[in-house]
Amino acid sequence: MILLQSPSRFLLQILQDRVLSGEKGMDIDCHTVEFDDVRYHIQFSMRNPKVMVLSVALPLPPPEAILYDGLPLGAIEAIKAAYGPVVQILDPPKDGFDLTMKINLTKLPLDEEQRNTILTQIASIREVVLGAPLKLLLKHLASKTVAPNVNNLVALVHRPNESFFLAPQADKVTIVYPMRFQDSIDIVLATSFLQEFVEARRTAALNNVPSCMWSPVPPLELKGVSADALNANAGFVTFVVYPRHVEGKKLDRTVWNLLTFHAYVSYHVKCSEGFMHTRMRRRVESLIQALDRAKSDAEKLKKLVHGGSFKRLSLKNEGDSRF
Repeated sequence: MILLQSPSRFLLQILQDRVLSGEKGMDIDCHTVEFDDVRYHIQFSMRNPKVMVLSVALPLPPPEAILYDGLPLGAIEAIKAAYGPVVQILDPPKDGFDLTMKINLTKLPLDEEQRNTILTQIASIREVVLGAPLKLLLKHLASKTVAPNVNNLVALVHRPNESFFLAPQADKVTIVYPMRFQDSIDIVLATSFLQEFVEARRTAALNNVPSCMWSPVPPLELKGVSADALNANAGFVTFVVYPRHVEGKKLDRTVWNLLTFHAYVSYHVKCSEGFMHTRMRRRVESLIQALDRAKSDAEKLKKLVHGGSFKRLSLKNEGDSRF
């Protein structure tokens, strides 16, 4: 199975090209969209070719998700910690966007490896912003504490008008995903996929990964949540994360995997659907070829029976042919 990558390849390529171009370059003003409706507006000007203005629009939040100045909890602090003096947050952001940053490429480290690390982090702005509250809660889990001033149930936006839920405790964090799909075929495939996903977790090789459960009805952790937020047509998936899952370098990987779980499922559902369509097309083609062969064989037999290769003989001719 394929895991989605955190950096935006398009954004990273633009950054790398601009760094390598020296003082040369051209005006850039382009828009790009990633999965789950995360939009970027990238701007470079020839007057200042080493400064990029990057605007980010996040998925439209549902009513149950709590934002602070239009951003998730801890997003501003996460940006400052990740980028330092390289990035300056502009307030207010550009119209139609939730965040606008000025990125000064002249302040990048001289060391190539460190510079590429910072560029990759800038291209991963989606994870830094949307994953900030999740990372904050899981950091406290690593130290077996609960973040202060946090509700017993936290709703985090991850798709337009959709959220997933966290129930933080000192010894574990329970994460619940209401799974929604628009296409009826996707609903059937996703339900089957998620049930197999839970079964695979029970194998001996996966004993150390977070426990996983699927249910067609909301789990008890979502008691009191509005009915609109619980409108899931492919059931509910629950993960239970313990401190051992967020120790050291495991934290960033766990945050990204949890943040993009719905996109991960959607990707594999579409791949399964495409694979089945390919198999069906190949099967239809083989059946058509078999029918064509049967048709050509029947035509040959018809020509042999009714063709001019047979000569009708009279009894007289037949008798004469004996001598």
